[in-house]
Amino acid sequence: MAIDGWTIGIIGGSGLYALDEIEDAIWHDVETPWGRPSDRILEGRIGATRLLFLPRHGKGHAIPPTEINARANIDALKRLGATDILAISSVGSLREELPPGRFTVVDQFIDRTMHRPATFFGTGLVAHVSLADPVCPRLSAFAAAAIEAAGGEVSTGATYLAMEGPQFSTRAESVAYRQWGADVIGMTAMPEARLAREAELPYALVGMVTDYDCWREEEAGVVATDVVAQMHSNAVTARRLVSAFAKALPAERTPSPIDTTLDHAILTAPAARDGAMARKLDAILRRFTASPAT
Repeated sequence: MAIDGWTIGIIGGSGLYALDEIEDAIWHDVETPWGRPSDRILEGRIGATRLLFLPRHGKGHAIPPTEINARANIDALKRLGATDILAISSVGSLREELPPGRFTVVDQFIDRTMHRPATFFGTGLVAHVSLADPVCPRLSAFAAAAIEAAGGEVSTGATYLAMEGPQFSTRAESVAYRQWGADVIGMTAMPEARLAREAELPYALVGMVTDYDCWREEEAGVVATDVVAQMHSNAVTARRLVSAFAKALPAERTPSPIDTTLDHAILTAPAARDGAMARKLDAILRRFTASPAT
């Protein structure tokens, strides 16, 4: 059965704190069972597409990577009716062919984060989602086309190394990540992508390259002030790509296999499920608990 319309959750990364062209704007303060999201969420539309915009680090970039409440962010977007998520993140490059200023659409992750809750599920309600292919190919294709429409240079098929931070890599780490096959490096896309899959939200990630990390031995290491300057330049294109993305989506949103991920992931028998955990997962499990009339 077709799902009418799109509601795209836009998670804006470093440098992307606002959207151009948004109409009928409404701000939402959202409380979730996991705490508060990074900031208020802006609801509006560009063309016929409904958008929910959330700055990942909060306005003014007040939240460091490890302290981002990714569970609250994803839950809040799901709670407000998001059907899909387009995430935009600043990244460092691990490849010569991905220079600063280039945009890349990610299709794989290597997760090196260590101190962040990475699942909605737990004791009393266990689920194991498939993450072999962690992004939505349909959304990713729309994103790549939107970058080109916005005048950006785009590469596709990148592997993103998610590091804990907040420090940048050592040179030895940067060289090792290249040997592992990583193409770009960042601090925020995990566990965000994992949680989006648990929430049955198709997810695409656009990486905005700001620097060459520190694997080039003849160059100085990464300096935050240099990154910020490139971030501001990238953000101009990022705002244009969001507009192009929203305007190019087809009027009808046909179902995605990701919409029903949990059908094959929840292992806890109904009689053994913890009621308090199920209530905490009310937004994530809404498809299972909604009455036929809703």
